[in-house]
Amino acid sequence: MGEVTVYENELLIVIRSIIHFYGEAADQNLAEIVVNDISAQWNGPDPMIYFDRQWFNVRFEIDGKYNPGLAPEEVIENIYPENNYFRVENFATGNISFVDEIGSNTGYFLKVNLLNHSTTAAHEYGHSLGLKHPTVLDIRGKGEPGIMFPRGTIVDPEYQYDPQAKPGEKGGTLNPFLRKVQLSDIDDLQIQKLDFENGKAIIGDFSSVWHEAQTKQPEK
Repeated sequence: MGEVTVYENELLIVIRSIIHFYGEAADQNLAEIVVNDISAQWNGPDPMIYFDRQWFNVRFEIDGKYNPGLAPEEVIENIYPENNYFRVENFATGNISFVDEIGSNTGYFLKVNLLNHSTTAAHEYGHSLGLKHPTVLDIRGKGEPGIMFPRGTIVDPEYQYDPQAKPGEKGGTLNPFLRKVQLSDIDDLQIQKLDFENGKAIIGDFSSVWHEAQTKQPEK
């Protein structure tokens, strides 16, 4: 989720988001690494859109804050659209990171998904802005996969976990480290269709979910 501001004189549109990290596996260093990865991905294609009969540059300004003292009511009662809240833990049910809804401002990160410049955070950020997974998940012959393709997508061999593996078999699906934000992902945000008032609009929505740490269930 974010706040969108149009700077007419500069032909610039800025999408601003602040991601608040909490949980036992979060810290300020991780917060900075993650938001830098998200920023690098979403600003990577030097995006431009046609808006109000002119071409505008689009810039993503994303800040990360480690908030160990975050209280549930701060998340639930938040009214500022730039604020997003993600719990970070070393365990997650299903071994996945997630946002609570498509176009939401809350979610849960599995720490291992965020390390080594993974694209998981950038992918989930796309969900927070309202983007879904593409419907066609066999993109052989289409080249570099966009950021919103999920794990399990069938891709050209050079974008697989194992380039020698057969498509769809072990190692023969999308290596998420190799997906990137494309100009088509920026177009899919449909910024020009947002409800602007005095040069500002909201992208995404308030899900406002506070997460407790997930725990492993004892084996029976």
